Amino acid sequence: MTTNKKDTNTDFEVRSLDAICKNQEAVELPMWHNLKYLAFGVAFGIVLIKSEVISWFRIQEMFRLQSFHMFGVIGSAVAVGALSVFLIKKFKIKSIHGEEIILPEKTFNKGQIYGGLLFGFGWAMTGACPGPMFAQLGYGAIATAVTILMAIVGTWVYGLLREKLPA
Repeated sequence: MTTNKKDTNTDFEVRSLDAICKNQEAVELPMWHNLKYLAFGVAFGIVLIKSEVISWFRIQEMFRLQSFHMFGVIGSAVAVGALSVFLIKKFKIKSIHGEEIILPEKTFNKGQIYGGLLFGFGWAMTGACPGPMFAQLGYGAIATAVTILMAIVGTWVYGLLREKLPA
């Protein structure tokens, strides 16, 4: 029996569980409404710069186990995230639009190990991970443009190969 492309699970159903606000798509807002995201991004970039987490030297210190700085920043972010998820689940906190926040259970997949290793190697070699790359570029590290371009190319290649990769 042959299976055509429409019959295969493209896991759109699973991805829809990751949607933050299901009703937001129907709302038509003016373009200037997105300026709040730009302002938040600029503020976040300033925090990244001031905390030195975009510093290539700080990142290399972390991977060489020479400094606790980055481990402290990452550890505190994990602690805040875990506490936030706990509080959302315990008190059934709703979104800003009043919708229930659903956090679906995630299953372990060995691809997460491979992806994490690949991400870590890239981070160690370039001194950048996706969020801080743009802050590095904004700070004047022009060479980061190559890293951003390669991240975009890598994402595009993954999109092409996704269906062929092992589960």
